[in-house]
Amino acid sequence: MIPALGNLWATLEPLSPVIVRVTTGLLLVPHGAQKLFGAFGGYGLEGTAGWLESIGFAPGFLFALLIGLLEFVGGLMLTVGLLTRPVAAAVIVFMAVAVTIHLPNGYAWNNAGFEMPVFWGLMALSVLIRGGGKYSIDRKIGVEF
Repeated sequence: MIPALGNLWATLEPLSPVIVRVTTGLLLVPHGAQKLFGAFGGYGLEGTAGWLESIGFAPGFLFALLIGLLEFVGGLMLTVGLLTRPVAAAVIVFMAVAVTIHLPNGYAWNNAGFEMPVFWGLMALSVLIRGGGKYSIDRKIGVEF
């Protein structure tokens, strides 16, 4: 629509997948820190484990640890593009489960609905499809899964 911006869009286009991958990764990290360390108002491993057991995920400690590590370490791995596709696939599975947990609350995230797990699952799907890309450790080490 604005021809003068055509060159700008063409220049920035290769960064689009990087922006999606890095943002997806970085925004998962604080959620993992909540679960692992109790940071950002989180409940830590013990509190998260108790909540998970209360909704039927036992052993809660194991699930809390796995989810926390996926969000924290996996988020960092997505950010730098290391084992990008396997991590993105794990995030998709986790978000699919999160959707089922949040489904009874309706759509809107401000009511603990399923909106955000769907959104983050789709962002992870985008990363899975694209892979780490040009600006990733996967590409640097020559291993694109």
